[in-house]
Amino acid sequence: MRQWTVDAFAAQPFRGNPACVVEPFEAWPDAAWMQALAAENNQAETAFLLKTADPASFGLRWFTPLLEAPLCGHATLAAAHTLLAELGVQAERLAFDTLSGPLAVTRLDVGYEMDFPAQPPVRTGVPTGLAEALGAEPSEVWASSYLVALFDDEQTVRDLRPDISALNKIAGEATGGRGNIGIAALAKTGPYDVIDRFFAPGSGIPEDPTTGSLHCILAPLYAEKLGRPVVRFHQAYPGRGGDLECEHLGDRVLLRGRAVTMMDSRLRV
Repeated sequence: MRQWTVDAFAAQPFRGNPACVVEPFEAWPDAAWMQALAAENNQAETAFLLKTADPASFGLRWFTPLLEAPLCGHATLAAAHTLLAELGVQAERLAFDTLSGPLAVTRLDVGYEMDFPAQPPVRTGVPTGLAEALGAEPSEVWASSYLVALFDDEQTVRDLRPDISALNKIAGEATGGRGNIGIAALAKTGPYDVIDRFFAPGSGIPEDPTTGSLHCILAPLYAEKLGRPVVRFHQAYPGRGGDLECEHLGDRVLLRGRAVTMMDSRLRV
């Protein structure tokens, strides 16, 4: 059985967020086996695919090293890239059946466009201990499936070195549980509108390099703040970083990005 490692939301190697993608199955393997492989891979996500009667439609599940994730953007992008670029699936649009409902990925002239559910946040108070854990006082805090702390200066977002163990204890009003916290600020100059990062010790990931699901929250938030549906984001993970263009359309968000295959390997289990 083959497995690929793909840098998602990246236009070149060693950028974006690596995800492992396993060759599509005829039937789902045991969940404990999938979790064990994800822990072995030790990437933010491993994507598992299930064949269906439709050659352009697949079941899709995502596992972090710690748990099965309800939604993952970069591993969906990596899965679509693997199917289209590595396995030769002949389709312009792929459909995925997931824990978050139906998702779709369309092949563009350059890169891919993912159709995801919007998760608009609500304004909330600053949870106890959040500023101390982050090492800076946010100007605003919003909650959806994740907490999102906003800052007035993008350099603050780039420079933060938070206490990850302290962040892992904080949930606030986030519906997805503790230890999943995004930070963001408006960019001072182009080509980006917003600079952000994502810390997810609650999902077994101290800091995620590029996070599609975070932008299902940030896209509607910043579309409202900027007064336009299309927002360009740079997730400023130190040493890597990934780029997304997001378009907020009512209850959906279109996430656009590129992907690069880094490794083609063969599983012996």
